[in-house]
Parts: sequence; structure tokens; C-alpha cells
Amino acid sequence: MAGAGPLHGLRVIELAHIMAGPVAGLMLADLGADVIKVERLPGGDDTRRMVPPTQGSESAAFMMMNRNKRGIALDLKTAGGKEALTRLLARADVLIENHRQGTMEKLGFGYESLRAANSGLIYCAISGFGRTGPYAARGGFDLIAQGMSGLMSITGEGPGREPVKVGAPMTDITAGILAAMGILAALAHRAKTGEGQMVDTSLFEAGIVHTYWQSAIAFATGVSPGPLGSAHPLNAPYQAFRTADGWINIGAANQANWLKLVAALGAESLAADPRFADNAARMANLDVLVPLLSARFATRPTAEWLARFDTAGVPAGPVLSISDMHADPQTVAREMVTTVEHARLGPVKTIGAPVKFSGTPSAVRRGAPTLGQHGAEVLGELGYSAAEIAALAAAGATKIGD
Repeated sequence: MAGAGPLHGLRVIELAHIMAGPVAGLMLADLGADVIKVERLPGGDDTRRMVPPTQGSESAAFMMMNRNKRGIALDLKTAGGKEALTRLLARADVLIENHRQGTMEKLGFGYESLRAANSGLIYCAISGFGRTGPYAARGGFDLIAQGMSGLMSITGEGPGREPVKVGAPMTDITAGILAAMGILAALAHRAKTGEGQMVDTSLFEAGIVHTYWQSAIAFATGVSPGPLGSAHPLNAPYQAFRTADGWINIGAANQANWLKLVAALGAESLAADPRFADNAARMANLDVLVPLLSARFATRPTAEWLARFDTAGVPAGPVLSISDMHADPQTVAREMVTTVEHARLGPVKTIGAPVKFSGTPSAVRRGAPTLGQHGAEVLGELGYSAAEIAALAAAGATKIGD
């Protein structure tokens, strides 16, 4: 179907909460999959209670993580709720869950039992530390994973300062993206063999993959690198500098860009200085180089430097606030801020789909569901009659929302 996204026709059941699992579902939904979010009763996803802020009566966090999905609410402690999920999974291509080890098995929906009923099912488990190893039973949170993966040891202003985590929930988001990548790889395998499989990733591994440069340094030298502020562990100058009215990032990491930078700064003498002759020399003398460059940057406002560097071909960019980023013309041109219709609130803003396709466009098509919003619709597709749906709701097995 033209214009429906490359994953149109794929049925994904998201039995996940908070962030990592919902990110995986979000990625697939943006690509056109029919992602059905199954929320527990009575309260639904915990993100619904992550307030403030709200938009109207709705959690802003929940609306961001769950747009493009259909929503159904089930009580899996009831026979009716379990039967409805069983029917859903019998027709599903993918299941995403991010519960503690053993939870799905206790509910009767572990991988082995589901595989027996649906051999083509892709079962994606996202956890704190993965399904194997000595930490497999531990719960996982982004802060814990950032610390244990080494990320916090390389983040911050410099040695001797208190640990700092990455501002965004890096391991939650990355685990969701890795999960989506793993699901797509498993679907490619299924297309060749007809066989489903388990996809297993974690917040811990999601943090580790962000240490590629620093791990390379540690493997080569035997020394664990520490935080460098905005600087790069292997190239210089590659960091933020204060200007007369703000901050600017400079990416003069190779020799050609270094020469362009000093020319644009009017500091050609630095190019002839043997202390800065090549990248190895600049890295060795970074404590001398940075003050010299900082003095130059402080003399002019950010916009003036950006205009100079654009003309000279020097990679550079401002340090934007989130709201400034939303308004940036490149953000607008790439449709990374878009408006979607919400059942209660009408038009609301959200982040757009980050991958573009020439033939099967990704799109943000619907707002996040209210609790149980699509329950009657989804149950009807499973063969439940209106009377049966009403009976399930009356028994507390499901909630029929707005």
C-alpha cells in the first residue's frame, strides 16, 4: 500500500511500559506497523502518572512515547484478559516486553509457550541486564545502567568532579532502538526460513555501545579514560567554546578543517606552531591550545562566528535549547516537530519520525491512546461480539475507553 510505511501490515503487540519497550514500539509504529499497546488494569502504563507536566488532562510523557499506537487495557489476572491476549498473540508478528525476568512466565506468556503456539513470533525482551548472566534477575533503570556501563565515568566537566549522567535517558532510548533493529533482523530471517526467535537486549548493553571510542583507548593503553567536558578523546579541536554571547561547537577534527578554522579565526600563526602541527600534537598540547582558541572565540558573538565558519567550510553549530531546536529551520524542514490529533485534546505537538523513505514514507498518524481507547475495535477484530466485549468490561477484564 503506497504511502503506508515500509512495515505496513506488520502486527506488533507492545506489552511494555515506561520507556525502553515503548521506544521500540514507537520506532516500528513510525515505520507503519500496527502497534497495539496492551496496558495493565487498573492504572495503565506508569508513564501516565509521570506528571507534571500535562497537556490538558494527559501526561505529556505518555503522549510522547505512545503516539502512533492503538491502545487496549487488559487485566491479565483474569481469565478473560488472558484469553484476549492469547488471541492477540496468535495473530501477532512481534511481541515487545520489558518486564523483570520470570514475569511473563508467571502470567503464562513466556517465550517457550508462545513459540509453541506461534512458531513465527518474534519475541523481543528488553531488560536491565539481559536474560543471561549473573545480573539477569535484576531490575534495570537508565541511571543504574549509565553508571555500570561506564558512561557516567566519561561524562562531565573533567577529572575529580562528581559523576554526571547524560541528560537524556540514553540507555532507555538506545535499548529501544537496538530492540527495533533486532526485531527487523529477526523478521528478515523469518522471511527466509519462516522461523521466529527471541530478541534479547538490555539497558546495560545499550550503555556499553556508546563507549566504543573510550573502550578502544582502554584496550590499547590499559588506562580507562575519564570525562573531557565537550571535548573529543581522539581529536582536537572538537568541543564547545564560549563566545561573546553564548556557546559554539567546533568540529575541526582533521587537518584540513584545522587549517580552515585558524584562517577563519585570524589566527594563522597557530598553524605554524609545532605544538599544533598535527592532531597528535594538538591532543598532547590541548591544555595550551584551548585557552588560545577560547580567547579568540570570546571576542565575537555566536552568529558572527557561524557566518564566518559557514563561508570557510568549518564544521560548527550553536548550542541550542530544546525550544530553540524545535524552532530551528532544519528541524522544521525535516518535519521533526509535527502535529497529531489526540482523542481528548485535539491537535498536539510531537516529535516526528526520524527515518525517511522515498517510496514508503514513515509518518506520525495518530495521537497516543487514552486508556483502553481502541479496546472495542481491537477485540472486535479478534472475533469478539459486542455482547462479549461488554461482558469482558463488566467483569473487569478490559476497559473500553473513549
